Amino acid sequence: MKPESLMMSYGYKPSLSEGAIKCPIFQTSTFVFHNAMEGKRFFEVAYGLREKEQDEELGLIYSRLNNPDLEILENRLCLWDEAEDCAVFESGMSAISTVMMEFLSPGDAILYSKPVYGGTDHFIHHFLKKMNIGHVGFYPGESKETIKNRIKEMGMEGKVKLIHIETPANPTNTVIDIEMCAQLRDELSTEDSRVVFSVDNTYMGPVWQHPLKHGADLVLYSATKYIGGHSDVIAGACLGSKELMARVKGLRTFFGNMAGPWTGWLLMRSLETLKVRMDKQAENAMHVAAFLNQHPKVEKVYYIGNTAQFGSAEEKAIIEKQCSSYGAMIAFDIKGGEAEAFRFLDSLKLIKLAVSLGGTESLAEHPQTMTHADVSPEDKATMSITEKLVRLSIGVEYYGDLIADIANALETV
Repeated sequence: MKPESLMMSYGYKPSLSEGAIKCPIFQTSTFVFHNAMEGKRFFEVAYGLREKEQDEELGLIYSRLNNPDLEILENRLCLWDEAEDCAVFESGMSAISTVMMEFLSPGDAILYSKPVYGGTDHFIHHFLKKMNIGHVGFYPGESKETIKNRIKEMGMEGKVKLIHIETPANPTNTVIDIEMCAQLRDELSTEDSRVVFSVDNTYMGPVWQHPLKHGADLVLYSATKYIGGHSDVIAGACLGSKELMARVKGLRTFFGNMAGPWTGWLLMRSLETLKVRMDKQAENAMHVAAFLNQHPKVEKVYYIGNTAQFGSAEEKAIIEKQCSSYGAMIAFDIKGGEAEAFRFLDSLKLIKLAVSLGGTESLAEHPQTMTHADVSPEDKATMSITEKLVRLSIGVEYYGDLIADIANALETV
């Protein structure tokens, strides 16, 4: 069956919950063992003292280790990316920071794409720096040779232990070749030290792009966005092989940043309509982008559909290979600067002025002064994150009403 069909029941046995058609919320801190030997065996597996036997079900111990709501949710999330295992976190940043802390040590370096989400950028430049972890950035379109030469020039040769990319990038929708980065990972790895490659798939996932199929080791999500989809829950997720996820889940256990049962239940509810919502949002975005493309007060539109049509041959090939949709995120340069952008944002009625994305309602924000405020001025200029840039997250409203709202706001500029 397709994932959208399995989202209704996969991993859940009604007979274990009084026949309830939906998984209940298991609001409990601890679980009762049938006997002492069962408790012993559960802990042996939980702490890696022995491997789980064939057909042995991992028992419930304590909600910091496992909880039915999280386990069923993680099983269902694995279906979209065809991953071996999944870990759900209290936020997207907790998933990203846990991965970086697990696979990086003092003296190492991270290779990352630009731009990335503002919180990720801050974590790399400030927190990892305090841990004596270096960083090397690269831009979409740069070749492996260019990137490897920069690593060498910056004195980071042999130090890169993690490659982290965000594609499409927040907020400009630039795309990066996942397979190229996987090749780069292999070339930077040695017999004694294999580089790990993670992809933040928040803008496209988990329906429209599957990085694990193109060579990524880990795929990361702010589950707050499309997976949650209703702007009422904060969560994150990481997926990958059982080997790597055992390390991620191990550190999650000791950081204690796993999601709670209420969050797990809300995300399970949202997964049932995930594809329907995302398909509608993508359809709406196509109409909105077409309107913006021809508006005289709009200077440039950053939309994957535009890149697929007007971009370079290389960019078109990447989109055709990696993406099954153009997504529902749009950014555009308004003619003018901050004053014009703010006037537009303040004049919207249906579309709400707020950060975040992927919810049922359409949102608008100003990346330069909001989500990416802490990015260096030099990087902002290089990555087109300027005063005139506005970012839109397209929701499930009637697209004609969205266009009318945008048109009316542009009239005030």
